[in-house]
Amino acid sequence: MKTVSPAELHRLLTADPALAVLDVRTPVEFAAVHVAQAQNIPLDALRPGALPLPKDRPVYLLCQRGGRATKAAEQLAQAGFTNPIVVEGGTESWSNAGLPVEKSGASVISLERQVRIGAGSLVLLGVLLGWFVHPYFIGLSAFVGAGLVFAGLTDWCGMGLLLAKAPWNQRQSG
Repeated sequence: MKTVSPAELHRLLTADPALAVLDVRTPVEFAAVHVAQAQNIPLDALRPGALPLPKDRPVYLLCQRGGRATKAAEQLAQAGFTNPIVVEGGTESWSNAGLPVEKSGASVISLERQVRIGAGSLVLLGVLLGWFVHPYFIGLSAFVGAGLVFAGLTDWCGMGLLLAKAPWNQRQSG
């Protein structure tokens, strides 16, 4: 997978602000902070065949740290795009490098943190229910643990995909 540093992409955008830059985070994450030239298309809504972009031109991909952008690059490559490029370290590295971003000022909990909070809460709930209600509730903790192992091995997280569709992760209208 091709990558580019945030500083190099900034230099390229300074020379050509019309470069295709896609941010594949949730709408709420994007609204909180994003690269000005980026267009938001959440990973779960990405349809490479429907993108009005030439398949032979570079498409720069951003997310929070790089994981979702890598998945988006794989989807684009499978759809025939010859030059998907992941921005190393994502929006976090871009911002940490002091490069210009647009911010809404809203405080947002990242999707990764939401998954950790959700998984930890379900494990704790399973243990408490297993202790105080019925031992079979320990199965909930085992199920969540197995899901986390599966997510770690395959880099596919069902809980993350579900949380990305949650109402609080969608842009609020009005």
